[in-house]
Amino acid sequence: MLEQLIKPASDIIGKFVKDKDLQAKLDHELQTLFHQANMAQIEILKEDAKSKNWFQNSWRPSVGWICSIALGVHFIILPLAEWAARLSGINVDLPEFDFTQLSTILMAMLGMSGLRSYDKSNLLKEKTKVAKEIIDPR
Repeated sequence: MLEQLIKPASDIIGKFVKDKDLQAKLDHELQTLFHQANMAQIEILKEDAKSKNWFQNSWRPSVGWICSIALGVHFIILPLAEWAARLSGINVDLPEFDFTQLSTILMAMLGMSGLRSYDKSNLLKEKTKVAKEIIDPR
């Protein structure tokens, strides 16, 4: 994301700095700062990936499991329980389930997990490519 800020920031520098040598120097310093920020982020991600902390590694899956269980309870277990109760002569009126909140969370999590998988597969390749371009922009 930071890479996308280099050109606009460079354009702003160009509006205020008329000396081409100074502008080139400032552009280079800006690219160096972005590169350093990217490398620091890569190091953070590496350390995060090494973590054996149960809570850190399991909060996303636990939210996913909770959403999956809620989905199963409301669309499989409760309708079957209501059907079984009615067959045995017990009249049960279960509260109506509003799926909008659960679907919002569930769809967002599915989207994020898809993006996370994509990021995991491509993040290191992209960061390495960007870092090489910043270091040697031939």
